Amino acid sequence: MRLLDTLLSPFASVSELIAAGGWVLPWIFVCALVMWTLIAERWWYFRRVYPLQRAELRAQWLRRRERESWSARQVRAMLISQARVALSAPLPLLRVTVPIAPLLGLLGTVTGMLEVFDGMMLRGSADARTMAYGVSHAMIATMAGLVVSVSGMFFLSRFQTRVQRETERFGDELVI
Repeated sequence: MRLLDTLLSPFASVSELIAAGGWVLPWIFVCALVMWTLIAERWWYFRRVYPLQRAELRAQWLRRRERESWSARQVRAMLISQARVALSAPLPLLRVTVPIAPLLGLLGTVTGMLEVFDGMMLRGSADARTMAYGVSHAMIATMAGLVVSVSGMFFLSRFQTRVQRETERFGDELVI
């Protein structure tokens, strides 16, 4: 039984955090789950899938006999564009999930502060316990939103830089 408790303790900690953060925290968790799924997918794509796609696109270019005409240049531009679209496909969704997390945290802050003011109004005084409960909800939601967003910003920036670099590198590989 002790081993089971040890294995389940992280889940208990997360559920306690969600309970302490209010109703907004599950939404921040969903946002983080979507964001980290996209990050893992892009990591996998850059590691495993893109090298194969790049080789296939490069082979298409090399199979062409004529590479200097206007139409050949258009084909080259199309191949580079295909690579860029494939490289940056899920990045718009990632660019949406990163700023949503702190906005959800802000929503949790506002609802937590409303709990504080509600408690003060019902009791007719500023009870420290009631205030602490609402402020705790507010700060936990804010912290969770910021942690999710900051962790995603790093990877989003890295992926955008990588897309730019890989597109330029691929264009250089397609020699005219």
